[in-house]
Parts: sequence; structure tokens; C-alpha cells
Amino acid sequence: MNVLVIKANNRPDGISTKMYETFLENIKGNEEINVSTYDVFEEDTPYFGQELFSALGKQHEGVALTDVEQRLLDAKQKAKDAVSAADVIVVAFPLWNFTIPAKLQTFIDYLAEAGFSFKYTEDGLKPLMDDKRVILLNARGGVYSDPSMAPMEMSLNYMRNVFGGLFGMQVKDEVVIEGHNAQPDKAEEIVQQGLEKVAESAKNLSYQNA
Repeated sequence: MNVLVIKANNRPDGISTKMYETFLENIKGNEEINVSTYDVFEEDTPYFGQELFSALGKQHEGVALTDVEQRLLDAKQKAKDAVSAADVIVVAFPLWNFTIPAKLQTFIDYLAEAGFSFKYTEDGLKPLMDDKRVILLNARGGVYSDPSMAPMEMSLNYMRNVFGGLFGMQVKDEVVIEGHNAQPDKAEEIVQQGLEKVAESAKNLSYQNA
């Protein structure tokens, strides 16, 4: 089994960073699982825009690319290759300003390509990655499971819709740590209980392949 673990937080003390580290620590030891990592903040990931469309056009016409255009094509291909090689994709990410970090959005933009992760049909969009599984590890300081806050939660909901909906991956597990900023007196307990669930998710994946 090939497992890709994606880190989408560059804060050393970030809770989703701890989730990423905890998952990796608890998936170790099973020689039948090949683990690779992808840090969206460490990778060279120029933002998705006109430069990419220009690069694709130039590539088709055999015209020389600018440095930025070549970087974009290389980054896009690297992201696609990483996901293509994985049976299970694990994403550890925070909610920032109600949504996901821009670097993670860029990574998703690289993957959301007709003919790669989905295709257009007469009946609408058809996912092309239904042979893969995804585990979503999300941290958010507020309590977005509360009905009054739920409409503003556009991180986990977005990731679920893209990976599980547009791409068609089976959402194998979701672990959410929330409320540690809203309830500082309970923060340590909230985080610890959440990290235990992350560890359990990792170990369950290992056991299933053992």
C-alpha cells in the first residue's frame, strides 16, 4: 500500500501540524506500507493563474517557456505524480479564515484537471479517482460543529466535496480537532483527545494492510 501524507500547515506549533506528525509516527513499523510526504509550503508551488494556461498553450505549440511557466508545469506534474502513485491520501490541514490555506488550494488546483481527476460526460462530471481512499485531518480553533457556525466552515466541507465528490475518492476517515482556541481552559484535553483519534486512524490503516 502506498500512502501519501500531505502537510498543509507551516506553523511548527499548529494543531494540524501535530496531527500530521502524529499520523506519521503511528504509521511507522509496517513494512508493507510505503509512506511518502508532500509539504505544500516547502514545495515550489507557484499559484494557479494565466501563466499556467499560457504554459500549456506554449507546450502544445512547441514554444519556449518562461522560467515561471516551466516551474508551474513541473509543480503541477509533481503533484499529479504524487497522487497517482498513492492508494491512500492523508491530508492534515487547518481552517484559516473559514477556509483552507492558499498553498493547499494551489495543490488542489494542480490536481483538478479534466482527464486526470475527473471527466466531462453527457450526464455531468464523472470522478476518475474512485480507486483511491482519502483521510482528512482537520484542525479549527472555533467550534464549527455548532449549528450557528457550521455555515462558515469551508475547509473540511470543501475538502470532502473535492476529494470525495469531484475526484471520487472514498473518504475513509475524518478526524477533527476543534474548539481549542474558543475554550482555552479545555485546550490541552481537546487536543490530546483529538491526537489519540489521529493515532488510531493511522494504526487502523496499518492493521488493515498487515
